[in-house]
Amino acid sequence: MFCTLSVYGIYFVCVSTALPSASVSVSPQGPFYDGETVTLQCDIPDYTDWTYYWYRNNQPGHSTHDKTLTISLPDLDGQHQCQGTRRDQPQQSQLSRALSIQLTALPTASVRVSPQGLLFSGETVTLQCVIPDYTDWTYYWYINNQQLSSQTSETITISLPDQAGQYQCRGKRTTRPQWSNPSSSLPIIVTDYQPSTTLTSDKEDIFTGDSVTLSCTVESSGWKFYWYRHRSDSTPVTTTSGYSYTLSWVSVSDGGQYWCRAGRGDPVYYTLYSDPVQINVTERPVAVLTLQPNWTQIFSGETVTMRCNIQGGGDSDWKYRWYKNSELFIRFNTKPEYRISPVYMFNSGSYTCEGVKGNKLSNTSDAVQLTLSGKPQPVLSVSPQWLNPGDSVTLSCEVDKTSTGWRFSWYRTVPYRAGLPSLSDSSYSVETLSDSSTGTTESFYTLSPAGHTGGYVCRAGRGDPVYDTLYSQPQFLWSGDLQPSVSLRISPNTTQHFRSKSLSLSCEEKGNSTGWRLMRYTERGLESGCVSNWGSITGSTCTISYTYTWSSGVYWCESGSGEYSNAVNITVHDGDVILESPVHPLTEGDSVTLHCKYWTTSSNIKADFYKDGVLIKNETTGEMTIPAVSKSDEGFYKCNSDQGDSPESWVTLRGQKSCACVYVCVFKCLDGKTCVLLVPPGSVVSISLPRLLCGLLVVSPFLLVSIVLTVKCCRARGLCSTVKSPQDQI
Repeated sequence: MFCTLSVYGIYFVCVSTALPSASVSVSPQGPFYDGETVTLQCDIPDYTDWTYYWYRNNQPGHSTHDKTLTISLPDLDGQHQCQGTRRDQPQQSQLSRALSIQLTALPTASVRVSPQGLLFSGETVTLQCVIPDYTDWTYYWYINNQQLSSQTSETITISLPDQAGQYQCRGKRTTRPQWSNPSSSLPIIVTDYQPSTTLTSDKEDIFTGDSVTLSCTVESSGWKFYWYRHRSDSTPVTTTSGYSYTLSWVSVSDGGQYWCRAGRGDPVYYTLYSDPVQINVTERPVAVLTLQPNWTQIFSGETVTMRCNIQGGGDSDWKYRWYKNSELFIRFNTKPEYRISPVYMFNSGSYTCEGVKGNKLSNTSDAVQLTLSGKPQPVLSVSPQWLNPGDSVTLSCEVDKTSTGWRFSWYRTVPYRAGLPSLSDSSYSVETLSDSSTGTTESFYTLSPAGHTGGYVCRAGRGDPVYDTLYSQPQFLWSGDLQPSVSLRISPNTTQHFRSKSLSLSCEEKGNSTGWRLMRYTERGLESGCVSNWGSITGSTCTISYTYTWSSGVYWCESGSGEYSNAVNITVHDGDVILESPVHPLTEGDSVTLHCKYWTTSSNIKADFYKDGVLIKNETTGEMTIPAVSKSDEGFYKCNSDQGDSPESWVTLRGQKSCACVYVCVFKCLDGKTCVLLVPPGSVVSISLPRLLCGLLVVSPFLLVSIVLTVKCCRARGLCSTVKSPQDQI
């Protein structure tokens, strides 16, 4: 601080001013090298009459009237500062910040030799002087501490053995740093023999398509390698900079003897030739993968075996690799077979194999695609499905159309019983048909005669161990004929019904069998019992209070012991017109009336009646009567009115049974005696009541009573079943 007096009346003003700042700079700028001199300069603004004081590492040093100071390195390196003083105010400056003068090592030269390692008499050797950081060097070379004045380039070439010795180099340049440090001494020593090479092969016996690598080793480094085939004094097959030579995808013609030798330098200096190596190339064996059994389709749970055969592989000393979807999953297997038992869906994929013998491989086999399907369920078909007495029925069982090798077994459905083979939903157990226990290669089975209503399933098996399919869905044979144990009665007693109406079905027992249940087969499949979703049961009667079109189907009764009632084919129509027709088969000679009904009224309507699509009658009463049906009347019937068409219904005819009666007639003869008339079997087929009465008008009333009883006996007939029925409609 200093004060200046100013007069403003009676006032004095004192002004405070900061001291000038000193700063130190250096020339030249770093880096700084050993042996150099540098100039420091102290700059203080505003005034020039300074005396300069210099500090090194916080210790006072020189004082100068000149702002510069020259110092020598490395003696005066360190932290440098300066400060100025003068006589007038301000009398001194502030002390400058420290300036660091640190030494940087000179670049060090090194000598590199090419080739490296052992050097041989007759070779030409190249020496290189390597100095880092800069490129504008002039090079100085020394041998045995004597300068080679003629050599100033970065590299020099010498000949052996004449110029062997200890070599050094250093560099000089016109700008800083001007010199490098000299290199260490590198001895160049001559080996007094010609080097040899050793040739080896990673394989000697290989297959076509393989690769083989030849390796040529030699003392020291820097060599090029020359490769020869068949003759060592021939033109080289190839030249490589590395010591190895790989023949890829070899053919038989690549086999033979190989040699190598190495060379380096300019002119080239060669080693001796190697000893020969024999390479034998043969055709690669072929792997052939087969799938056993060779079925076009394999199912989950079956057993499959894959076999890998090596063709053209000579002896049998092969190991095997297995691939799935190109990924190795069995690296080493001494057996040519891979067995999967049982096979599952996740085993699906593309499989290949190859043989391994030592370090040799066969060709990879062509891929075998293993495609798996879920456990199959065969489809059973029945023809015909509606029976006539004495019919033969064919059961046909089909697994997947593309699969083969099956044996088929046939079964009859029975009520479910624990311990018996059963369907998956436990709806039925099954019993083998007596003559199909061992199965057959035929996919069909004939029931002759078929009997009556019943259920059947089939199953197929193949392979060893035997793989069985699922059981087929049950298929049924239906007979409309009444059975002795139970009969199915329906109300209203017709095969066609309107939608939204009530329908009752009753299983009427005639024998001692128990446990009856109502069954139906509709478009929704097989359903058992009168369950809540389609009816309610009271005693042996099932009532469907509201019919739907899907209520259409075949209905029948089953007992717990496996007996079946007659079957009834019911059609629920959502139109306005139905045809009322008989539920059960008719017997030749019976009278039948067909009714054409309109859903809103019970009165008669005008209708046309058709049989097998052909108009047969027009009726104004809405009904058509056939007084005595015959076999020719069997067929499909429907009716048509102004209100619409009915569906078709099948009317079944059964032939009449032959009737043989023994008539015992007791009456009073004219002489008053009691007479007995015997008519033996076969002699009377029918008796005309009018003729009998006309011939015996003179006899007593007792005789007339006997005659009436006799006629009633003659009209007692059974049912004969001789007519076929194509009622296969559900």
